[in-house]
Amino acid sequence: MAAYLQWRRFVFFDKELVKEPLGSDGAAPGAAPASGSAVSKFLCLPPGITVCDSGRGSLVFGDMEGQIWFLPRSLQLTGFQAYKLRVTHLYQLKQHNILASVGEDEEGINPLVKIWNLEKRDGGNPLCTRIFPAIPGTEPTVVSCLTVHENLNFMAIGFTDGSVTLNKGDITRDRHSKTQILHKGNYPVTGLAFRQAGKTTHLFVVTTENVQSYIVSGKDYPRVELDTHGCGLHCSALSDPSQDLQFIVAGDECVYLYQPDERGPCFAFEGHKLIAHWFRGYLVIVSRDRKVSPKSEFTSRDSQSSDKQILNIYDLCNKFIAYSAVFEDIVDVLAEWGSLYVLTRDGRVHALQEKDTQTKLEMLFKKNLFEMAINLAKSQHLDSDGLAQIFMQYGDHLYSKGNHDGAVQQYIRTIGKLEPSYVIRKFLDAQRIHNLTAYLQTLHRQSLANADHTTLLLNCYTKLKDSSKLEEFIKTKSESEVHFDVETAIKVLRQAGYYSHALYLAENHAHHEWYLKIQLEDIKNYQEALQYIGKLPFEQAESNMKRYGKILMHHIPEQTTQLLKGLCTDYRPSLEGQGDRETPGCRASSEEFIPIFANNPRELKAFLEHMSEVQPDSPQGIYDTLLELRLQNWAHEKDPKVKEKLHAEAISLLKSGRFCDVFDKALVLCQMHDFQDGVLYLYEQGKLFQQIMHYHMQHEQYRQVIAVCERHGEQDPSLWEQALSYFARKEEDCKEYVAAVLKHIENKNLMPPLLVVQTLAHNSTATLSVIRDYLVQKLQKQSQQIAQDELRVRRYREETTRIRQEIQELKASPKIFQKTKCSICNSALELPSVHFLCGHSFHQHCFESYSESDADCPTCLPENRKVMDMIRAQEQKRDLHDQFQHQLKCSNDSFSVIADYFGRGVFNKLTLLTDPPTARLTPSLEAGLQRDLLIHSRRGT
Repeated sequence: MAAYLQWRRFVFFDKELVKEPLGSDGAAPGAAPASGSAVSKFLCLPPGITVCDSGRGSLVFGDMEGQIWFLPRSLQLTGFQAYKLRVTHLYQLKQHNILASVGEDEEGINPLVKIWNLEKRDGGNPLCTRIFPAIPGTEPTVVSCLTVHENLNFMAIGFTDGSVTLNKGDITRDRHSKTQILHKGNYPVTGLAFRQAGKTTHLFVVTTENVQSYIVSGKDYPRVELDTHGCGLHCSALSDPSQDLQFIVAGDECVYLYQPDERGPCFAFEGHKLIAHWFRGYLVIVSRDRKVSPKSEFTSRDSQSSDKQILNIYDLCNKFIAYSAVFEDIVDVLAEWGSLYVLTRDGRVHALQEKDTQTKLEMLFKKNLFEMAINLAKSQHLDSDGLAQIFMQYGDHLYSKGNHDGAVQQYIRTIGKLEPSYVIRKFLDAQRIHNLTAYLQTLHRQSLANADHTTLLLNCYTKLKDSSKLEEFIKTKSESEVHFDVETAIKVLRQAGYYSHALYLAENHAHHEWYLKIQLEDIKNYQEALQYIGKLPFEQAESNMKRYGKILMHHIPEQTTQLLKGLCTDYRPSLEGQGDRETPGCRASSEEFIPIFANNPRELKAFLEHMSEVQPDSPQGIYDTLLELRLQNWAHEKDPKVKEKLHAEAISLLKSGRFCDVFDKALVLCQMHDFQDGVLYLYEQGKLFQQIMHYHMQHEQYRQVIAVCERHGEQDPSLWEQALSYFARKEEDCKEYVAAVLKHIENKNLMPPLLVVQTLAHNSTATLSVIRDYLVQKLQKQSQQIAQDELRVRRYREETTRIRQEIQELKASPKIFQKTKCSICNSALELPSVHFLCGHSFHQHCFESYSESDADCPTCLPENRKVMDMIRAQEQKRDLHDQFQHQLKCSNDSFSVIADYFGRGVFNKLTLLTDPPTARLTPSLEAGLQRDLLIHSRRGT
């Protein structure tokens, strides 16, 4: 049974007779006439065409008259006389504008080979570059076939006597070419073809009875016998690279394909083969079938006679017949300008134009031949978008037919081009869930899934209860093999109750938060969660303990406290229970974890005491909280022994020196818990002596009041005054304490006697005997002071009188200088000498050596300078009103302050220029007298 009858037939080519050109510009082969013009005639070639070929943009014909005709795309037929009798063979090279021909110039068997250079002209005709006889020996024989290698170095000629000659070298020149007999046989040679594979050149030789190949690029030309079946003339061809440059031999029973060293596949195409041709991946066969001709839309039933010839165009890759038609007496089939041209004996040229790929695909779609459409698209090198569109249509077709398994396989092939939602919506039905699962799995394997696709796939697994597939999906070996969003997968698995799978993903992909959420909120495995945190790096362990510390502290307080101690001191992640002790650890801020112990005071105390012992430089909040905790325990403790111990611990913590910067906070804590010893200690540390006095006064602790005054009275003398006022207000008998206070006030002269009397007047129990000794001693001291002051006043007056007399003498009486010795060198005075009113005399050279100015006595200058500095200081302090008021207010003896400022001249009235001179004469003279008394010795000679 013929194989081609089993192949589907299609009309992938449009057939049309080639028409003559309409004008000088011509028209494309097969083009319709322009509208409005006369109807074009069909192109008719000259009669007697015997041989044809094509290439370099032209169809080439040879006739019985020895002429060679060229038909370019413009359809302007041209020709020239190549031989005197006839042209028998033509070969047009595809890469060079060279034409090889065989013909006869004289009667008899004497074929000549002529090589034509079509680019050069000789008298208007192509240039013939070489002519040589084709017969290999002396015996006449007829040329049966001809082929030329595209590199112009090989040309083979076959003869009817079974011999083959090989021209090696430049075929366009005689002197560079060598002719030799390559093959001798008993059967006519029907076909030749060169095949180039790298640097190796093969020559296929086919006769009527066998097929063989030669290696002509080397020496000795080794031969390989390929088959014992041959073919007729024009029934062999060389395929293109799509079929690996195989040599095609079209026998009457089968079509065989050959490699240079072996036979390839064969196809059982029946019928007597007339022509075999290869065109753009298609095998073109012209045959005569004596049985029934195939139906063709291009012929009528009346024309289906046994003398007709059938042209079939086979697609060997996709196994279908691309075109089939019946022609009358075909001369040859040519390929040029992207089309096939069939030349018939009546001189007509039929153009077979291949339809475009999209048209062919639409034809296949209409017949639901999607598999064939896919194969065709691949062979036509359709892009991925086009292929995806075919897969989608095929999938839709299968889905509509109920073949959901096949449909999803086609949809899978569209991944990356077709929107996944288009496919997903089709398989959302519960009965199609396994198809949806297959699609989503492939989507994830190609790393094109998003979070929604992952969610859907995991839901499919959980609905199908397919734990094995689920584990296979999530348990990948490495991070690079993960084709889904891990966080989304964890959420879905957790929601579906697959906690172990969710934990696996969270742990292996370092989603620590999800791992802990599942352990703590779903599984309630607090111990595992705590151990997991202990294995995390420092930053993650710290953040997770802040987040989940309260939950862990509530359920496993001791282990949680232990982990927090390590986290805040010297944390190292525990890997399989072993930490790296060589690297320095990290530590968190212990103060930030205090809120975790809100309901666990016992663990809080242990944590705080551990931190204060291990890290003395812990944050202040640690010590503040520890103090508050100890005070709370002390306040609520009932056992006296334990309470005493807690008291000692609290005092010890206060004395540790950690509360200097937060004094107020510690004081508030002690006051809140009525920890009086702590309050007093903090008062003393803060030098709040008034508060200490107030505390003892409130508790009527008289001895402590006196003790505070004795201990801190030097720093704050007002404590004694407050003590005297306190005891004065008491109606009890406090004579002992009043006497002690009065004794200290008297020794330190802290209060005026009158104020003391007024203070004690408020106490009804205090009698005169209490202050009698104080008053007597005070009066005696004042009497002694008055006597001393009177004596000093009398002495100052006498000195003032003396100085005034001396000044008056200096002003009114002459001064006699009787000094005989120099006051500097104690040598006898010699002229010239210098004398001062103060009584000192100097040699002039001594004075010039030691004096700082001409107007000052070198001997009196130091003392006079001190006096002048005192005067200037007094003048600068005249306007220091605030300082005077402050000293007056703070001093215990206000009168002495006033006297001091009066002596400095602060209260002197300044004389203004606008004052009447007479009214102010006496005071100004007094002021001037005081200044003269100080600087009376400052005179010049």
